[in-house]
Amino acid sequence: MNNLHKVDEWLAALLTNLEPAARQRMMRELALGVRRNQQQNIRLQRNPDGSRYEPRKVSARTKKGRIKRQMFSKLRTAKYLKTTASADSASVQFERKVQRMARVHHYGLRDYVYRNGPKVRYRERKLLGLNQNCADVIQSMLLTWLSKK
Repeated sequence: MNNLHKVDEWLAALLTNLEPAARQRMMRELALGVRRNQQQNIRLQRNPDGSRYEPRKVSARTKKGRIKRQMFSKLRTAKYLKTTASADSASVQFERKVQRMARVHHYGLRDYVYRNGPKVRYRERKLLGLNQNCADVIQSMLLTWLSKK
């Protein structure tokens, strides 16, 4: 635990030596790397812990076993999955228009299927979250950025 504290102090000292514009560029690259990782998880339809999403229910209208389109295919695009970065922080979040829908699916809440339609409890499908792969991406990006300087 003591060694981790020393590493944290060392990284903080390195980051303070960078000027704010360079830190912001680094944070932007980190945010883009994290977004790429989250998009891949959504594309592969898996939770951040590696488990698969619970499949859609088969209705009478759909053919059994056939999914015409992947779940959340539009949500994972850069149009809706936005990154923000400053000199001190970086974040990946859904755009305002789709935040409600993403929250319903992420936490498994109840919502209307369509306006004035039936209310349904959706299955919990984690859309965003950190895992070991994401931590490795962040670590490798930080090390390559700091080794350049």
